Amino acid sequence: MLVVGDHPHISYLGIAWTAASFVAMLALAYGKAVTDNALDNPVLRTEGRVTLVDAYLAGVVLVGLVLNAAAGWWWADPAAGYVIVFYGIKEGRGALRQAREH
Repeated sequence: MLVVGDHPHISYLGIAWTAASFVAMLALAYGKAVTDNALDNPVLRTEGRVTLVDAYLAGVVLVGLVLNAAAGWWWADPAAGYVIVFYGIKEGRGALRQAREH
């Protein structure tokens, strides 16, 4: 999309849904952190970190959608997708490296 210059359409419903997801993931991560502090549970601690990453990813998408809608930066939405792809590749490499070590 970014390479060929295809402009994404503005979706106010998509912005609202992504914003709600971002807020929900942040709240859920916070709740897991509070519960982990009370229980000292390593599984819950890890799950809370994963949920926080989910919130960050939703935040990246939200920024791209909002910049497209508010500033007309059509490239911000697909660029946000590339950020997520590069993050996924980084995490995948880390997981493979960790699996080889064990």
